[in-house]
Amino acid sequence: MSVEEGKKAPDFTAAIDGGGKLKLSDLKGKTVILYFYPKDDTTGCTKEACGFRDSLPDFSKTRATVIGVSKDSVASHDKFKAKYELPFTLVSDADGKICEKYGTWIEKSMYGRKYMGIDRATFLIDGTGTVRKVWRKVKVPGHVEEVLGAAKSL
Repeated sequence: MSVEEGKKAPDFTAAIDGGGKLKLSDLKGKTVILYFYPKDDTTGCTKEACGFRDSLPDFSKTRATVIGVSKDSVASHDKFKAKYELPFTLVSDADGKICEKYGTWIEKSMYGRKYMGIDRATFLIDGTGTVRKVWRKVKVPGHVEEVLGAAKSL
């Protein structure tokens, strides 16, 4: 399955850092930045998370809520959040169902070896639950600024 601009964002309920649960549809009325990343505490993922962290005051002006999603456990998310002082929610998609809904669980290739992994992607969802912008195969440098620019336009 894949998510397209102008369509409703697939709803989900999932475990989050701190032991709670998040239901995407409960955020109706808010702009949501839903970003998928491969793994906690790896170089690119840490840079991306810290980029969102450092830009959170600007995102707050757009009344956007930032949510990160990976297949890491809640315990891993708790450590990652504490280590880098991440002030936003991290969703644990341990069974990969959210990644499947958003089309971010893909075949990758490294050094000729094929494997399944998370495609770094971001979805900008408006207050009605409609996907306004999709970024796939995200390159970390400059990405947070691009997302912020799009969020300001909503």
